[in-house]
This record gives sequence, structure tokens and C-alpha cells, in this order.
Amino acid sequence: MNEAVLDASAILAYIQQERGAENLTEDILDRAVASTVNLAEVQSKLVKKGHDPEDAWEEILSLVNAEEPFTSEHARIAGDLIAATEKYGLSLGDRSCLALAIALKAPVYTTEQLWRNLKVGVPIHVIR
Repeated sequence: MNEAVLDASAILAYIQQERGAENLTEDILDRAVASTVNLAEVQSKLVKKGHDPEDAWEEILSLVNAEEPFTSEHARIAGDLIAATEKYGLSLGDRSCLALAIALKAPVYTTEQLWRNLKVGVPIHVIR
């Protein structure tokens, strides 16, 4: 399968129609997957902004074709990534997204400019 991993920031940009959302093309969205860690992050941010929890969750799930559980393999990869990402201040959520992309050997889409500097073995596309 030719997945495209979405970071929480990319999902939020699309939902909120922020700059860069237009770069998440239909082709990318047709292949979109996200870590359950990142889905929880998006849900939290939307609910905190006052969105109805049920509506927010439905909208989030409508953007991805698969919700990938955070497995022990992903946990190990995310933990290993600390060495390559600590100087950039990546959160556990960020590293969880990258771990999924690495496990799937898939490109990742984000709005995080600092990710341009990362060399983690998968293509990173910054959408704005």
C-alpha cells in the first residue's frame, strides 16, 4: 500500500482551512493514514477550541483512510528518534507520527518548518 502519513498539524490545517491545506491534494488524502496518537492530539485541540466532540471526531476520521494504532514497534522507533530530533524540540506526538511513517516506509506531511532539517529515512513534505 502506498500510504501518506499526516501529522496532527497537517490535519488541523486542512480542517481549519489554513494556509497550506490546498497542498493536501485528493491523491494524498486518498492515501492518508494517521497515528492514533496524532488523532488524539487533533481531537484535543478541536474540543479545546469549542468544537462538539462527536462532530470533531467524525470530521477527523473523514480525512484519513486508516487510523493506525500506536504499537510497541512505533514506541521503540519514537524513542529511538530522540537522538535525531531532540535539538529540534520534537514532541512525543511528532515522533509518533514519524515513527509511523518510518514503519510504513511512507512520506509524511506536516506544517512544521523545523521538520525540513530532519533526516530520518522517509520523505518529509512541509505543506506551508
